Amino acid sequence: MYKIYVVEDDRKMASIICQYFKKYGYDAHYAEDFDCVKQEFIQYRPDLVILDINLPSFDGFYWCRQIRGLSNIPIIFLSARSGEMDQVFAIENGGDDYITKPFHLEVLLAKVKGVIRRTYGDYAIPSDHNVFEMDGLFLYRDKNIIEYNGEKTECSPKEFRLLDCLAKKADKIVSRDKLLEAIWDEIDLVDDNTLNVNIRRARKRLDEIGIHDAIQTMRGQGYMLKKSWRRP
Repeated sequence: MYKIYVVEDDRKMASIICQYFKKYGYDAHYAEDFDCVKQEFIQYRPDLVILDINLPSFDGFYWCRQIRGLSNIPIIFLSARSGEMDQVFAIENGGDDYITKPFHLEVLLAKVKGVIRRTYGDYAIPSDHNVFEMDGLFLYRDKNIIEYNGEKTECSPKEFRLLDCLAKKADKIVSRDKLLEAIWDEIDLVDDNTLNVNIRRARKRLDEIGIHDAIQTMRGQGYMLKKSWRRP
């Protein structure tokens, strides 16, 4: 039974979401104290977080960063803010997906099911293929960690899947559609800018381990991970 932590200050909405997910076999709880979201997260140990932006005391971006300091579990933002920059900021702060209010519970359920399958279930990478190595770049698939020349950094699930998909096709163009298929189930529900933001974050993760300018934009075609980090 997967555990879902709902951080939503509209108590009626939070209760409706939790009851809906319980009906489908999930263990769902909503935040009780919005000054102690981090503590509640540690105590509850959820498998996925549904997170609003407009919250008392600290906003959802703050709590997303706090959770990212503890865990790499999926985080889905659920907010009335529909601006493009809000969605970009949510992803850049560690979110995996973004749904605007008003929303259909069926859509939220589909998003949750998809990310859980990719992270824990049907689409999770088999344990005997947990490490991928290419020219000194290591991808630890069971930990979402990348390493090069002794430097390591942890990626969000979507950042890691993008890098994994590109690394398996290094020096070849990977279309935007293929990348979307690799990390999202419901492609039609994904804003095109969301992929751009995740690509930017993936580039940042490579920079952190000393691999620079490796992901190249192939205009009108997709992206390519070039083996530019190879040393003579």
